Amino acid sequence: MTGWLVVAGLGPGDEALVTPQVSAALAEATDIVGYIPYVRRIAPRPGLTLHATDNRVELDRARHALEMAQAGRRVVVVSSGDPGVFAMASALFEAVEAGPLSWRCIDIRVLPGVTAMLAAAARIGAPLGHDFCAINLSDNLKPWDVIARRLTLAVQADFAIALYNPRSASRPDGFGHALDLLRGVCEPGRILIFARAVTTPEESLRVVTLAEATPEMADMRTVVLIGSSATRIIPRDGTPIVYTPRSAAS
Repeated sequence: MTGWLVVAGLGPGDEALVTPQVSAALAEATDIVGYIPYVRRIAPRPGLTLHATDNRVELDRARHALEMAQAGRRVVVVSSGDPGVFAMASALFEAVEAGPLSWRCIDIRVLPGVTAMLAAAARIGAPLGHDFCAINLSDNLKPWDVIARRLTLAVQADFAIALYNPRSASRPDGFGHALDLLRGVCEPGRILIFARAVTTPEESLRVVTLAEATPEMADMRTVVLIGSSATRIIPRDGTPIVYTPRSAAS
């Protein structure tokens, strides 16, 4: 049997947002590899082995997947959202580059998925409707100084910003530091959107100003969208519409 390896994005949570391309790869797979909560989303079936591991063993997970694919297995490495956005695609290719040359001959494909920031933006309107960037607030793989510099420069460039991994039990203070930094370079009325567990039954959306934002509004299931200086709110009954105009002032 000829093996292959697919790195697939499962989307933000709603099964309807898993692409047909990803569903087809999952149906053909002999092995699913990934972080425990993501592997739990895959229904067991005869002939399929599920390999669930902890969150901080990405390179070990990638090597295991490559070894199985080289041995003839049909392997899908799963990530939430899109596998190329703060997820497993980069870890897989790090392992390929550092590993035996034979791994470079494996049939490897990356299948995109709907990211948390795009799902959140769609729920609230179009806050990423002009230039934007995404920043991971986790300091597990980069120092806080790098995060602070990138966040400061993104605000100075007037990007809308999507913040991933804002706050966790092991990093309870990082998002508070980020808010303090933002308050030093942004006006207090800057719009923030806290989008938690978007497209799942636990979904919640909250639109606040920077002056109103607190660290406790975010956790690891939250993506925080920060508007640019041009981002606007359209009030209406229920959740408002938030959007960033397509044009920028000269």
